[in-house]
Order: sequence, then C-alpha cells, then structure tokens
Amino acid sequence: MRDLLRESRRPHRVREHPYAPWFAVGAVCIGAFMGQLDASIVTLAFPALEREFGASLAAVQWVSLGYLLVLVALLAGAGRLADVAGRKLVYLYGFVVFTVASAACGLAPSLAVLVACRLVQAAGAAMLQANSVALVVSSVPRARMRAGLGMQAAAQALGLALGPALGGVLVATAGWRWVFWINVPVGCAAVVAGRYLLPRTRQRGRGGRFDWQGLILLAASTSALLLAASVISGLELPSWSVPVLLAGAAGAAIGFWRWEARAPSALIDTALLRDRVVAAGLAGALGGYLVLFGPLVSIPQVLVAGGTGELVAGLVLTALPGGFAASALIGDRLLPRAWGDRRRCVVGAVAAAAGCALLAADPAAEGWAVAGLALTGAGLGLFVPANNTVVMAAVPERVSATAGGMVNMARGIGTALGIAAVTLALHLAGGSHAAGAHAAPAVLAAVALLAALTASGRVVRPGAGPYPGRS
Repeated sequence: MRDLLRESRRPHRVREHPYAPWFAVGAVCIGAFMGQLDASIVTLAFPALEREFGASLAAVQWVSLGYLLVLVALLAGAGRLADVAGRKLVYLYGFVVFTVASAACGLAPSLAVLVACRLVQAAGAAMLQANSVALVVSSVPRARMRAGLGMQAAAQALGLALGPALGGVLVATAGWRWVFWINVPVGCAAVVAGRYLLPRTRQRGRGGRFDWQGLILLAASTSALLLAASVISGLELPSWSVPVLLAGAAGAAIGFWRWEARAPSALIDTALLRDRVVAAGLAGALGGYLVLFGPLVSIPQVLVAGGTGELVAGLVLTALPGGFAASALIGDRLLPRAWGDRRRCVVGAVAAAAGCALLAADPAAEGWAVAGLALTGAGLGLFVPANNTVVMAAVPERVSATAGGMVNMARGIGTALGIAAVTLALHLAGGSHAAGAHAAPAVLAAVALLAALTASGRVVRPGAGPYPGRS
C-alpha cells in the first residue's frame, strides 16, 4: 500500500541518459495531446448521442459542459494536492482515473450515466493538466524551459487539430462509444511511460489541512462564470440567469480572496496573484486561448453560410491549430536568441491580432481564411509558450503545480469566453452573417492586442517581488 502512495524512481539508465529531460517532456505531451483531443472529439458525437438516447441537443451539451465545469473548478485544487503529495504521483493517478472513466463513458447505458462518467473523467483530466506545466518545468534545464513548454503546447494543438477529423471517422465507422474508448489504450501506455520516464518531485509545498472552503468558493465562482458564458453561447437557460450568474461569480470570487488571505493552509497563496508578473501572465493565458477558440466557432459558420462545403470548411479550420503547432515547435529556433520571453509574447500577440485582422477583411473567402487562421495560430504558438515561461519562472518550484493549475484554469475560462464572445458578436450583428463575420474577428483582434499589453510590463528578476525567485 505504501508503494501505491509513493513516487517511484526512474531506472538509472533513463535518469542518466542525456535525453532524459526530453523523455519526460514526451510523457507529458501524451497527456497534453489526449486532453485537447478529448475536448474537440466529443462534439462530433452529439448527433449520434441525440439519436441513441432520444435526447435534445440542450441535454446532450452537458456531456461537454459538465466536463468543462468540473475540469476548471478542480485545476487549482489538483495543483495544490500535487505540490504536497508529489506531481508525478498525482499525474499518474490522473491518467488512471481518466482512462477508467473513459472506458465507463463508452459503456454508459443512458445519457445521465454518460454525463456522470464525464464528470469523473474531468477530475482525472484536472489531475493531468494541473501537473503538465509543472512537470515540464521540473524536468528540463531552466535555459530550455520555453522549448519544453513549446513542445507541450504543440502537442495540445495537434490534439485540437486531429480531434474533429478523428471524431468524425470514429462516429461514422465504429460508433460514438469509440470516441471514448480510444482513450483507453493510450491511457494505459501513458501510465507505463510516465512511471519510467517522469522524475520524482524534488521540492514539495507545505502540507496541512486541505482547504476545502477555498476549493468550494473557487469552484462556485468559476462554474457560475462558465455557465454565464455558456448561456451567451446558446445554452438553453433564461436570459435573466446571465446577470444572476455573473453576480454569483463575483460574490464567490470576493469570498474566495478574503478566505485565502487568512486560511491556515490556503489553496492558493494570494502572494501569487499579487505578483503582477504572474497576474499579467494569467490574464495573457486567458486572452490567448480566447483568441484561439473564437475562430473555431465563427469561421465554419461564415464559410458554410457563404457556400463552402463542411468538409472544406473543416480543412480550412485546421490552419489555425496547424500554425499554432508549427510555431510552438520551431519558433524558438527562428527568432533571435537574444529576444527574451516578454518580447516573444508581444510579437506573438501582435501577429495573432494581425491574423484576426486578415479574417475580418474577407472571412468568407477561403484563401483569406487560411492565411488569417495560419497567422493567428502562428502568433499564438509564439505567445503561449513564452507567456507560460514568464509565469513559471516567477514562482518557486515548491508551488509550481499550483501555478500550472492556475495557468490551465485561465486557459479553460478563456476557451469558454472565446466561444461566448464570438457568439455574442454574431448575435449583436442581428443574424447577419456578413456583419457578424467582420465583427467577431475584430473582437478577437482587440483581445490579442490586450494580451500584447499584458506582456509588455517588466519581468520580475530572481529575488524581486513576493517570491525570491524559483528555488
């Protein structure tokens, strides 16, 4: 029993191998890939789920919405648990939970059971995503941190790109249950790879009583915010629920901040959020993923309304995650080595804004759409790894999983707000695809420029700010 609660050592041959850090990054990339693949593949099964269970689209949407709510709510808590218990341990058990829940999803006899299994699956995904950034940071030399985080971001983009195509093939040939069963063999392989390739946790945070009050307040705040965004995006709830949910989110957030300031074992050290580099980085992460996911909603609608076939529209859309993955992988080699993370963030965000401007110019033209999407993705592929590096370099290693969980929580909220912002822009256009096609990318371009502003502040040097640098 003791062995099940203790992180295992890597084999000596792996530990001493010159590529050991990149073996660890590769193991983390499996989880990054599967997380985004699962997020994008499930929506392709919605029509089949409606037929299978005789349910409405509004009911089926909870397969994705419930997953997102639990994932975002638990990310910070899973990070705090990993900082204390061990990041490798929590990461591997996250894969076990995710894999078992995926198998159960494929066996679900009803929609209610499927949604319940998805909630468990989201808990496993939170254990994975809260640790992915921290494991990369603790595995690679500090000088190669940005390159490691770029590989992780590229794996996410690849999963996002392959999800729709793979989901469509699986649903059309093997059936919707294989959308979930595809995770099982990959999850089993990931557990084995992680056990032998991931390093043990070198520094741990302080233990103590787990902050359940803080977790409940944070979960209430993020869930209310995401539900409000989902209502704006079309979730069938009364329109008056939006201000009520936003007020609840604000109230829970204020309560969370006040509680954390005096909690004996706080879920999140408020000094993290008072550090302006960390706060700006989290805002940048939210803005970056808002810009990433916005076009995934708007561009297919615009192209199909303009007469483009759905297959061609899907192929055009792959330019966005494709540009993201390529830039995240090779951007570090193409840009001058003398450029710091701050400059890379600014250049990437401005490039993404330029890409959105191209989309606003003539989004119904396939050529313009490909160019705009590719440039937007390439800009974000520069921005996201550099922005994550800024955040992780500003915190000590003992709270790296907590900080990584906060980065991914900002990413999840940005994803939901990206969908909501574009939907709202299309709605305000009065149902006019022409007006909405120009309005939605303009909103995204403005957000990208705001992300550039968040990255333009000075970077805290080791020894400055609330934390005395990474230990």
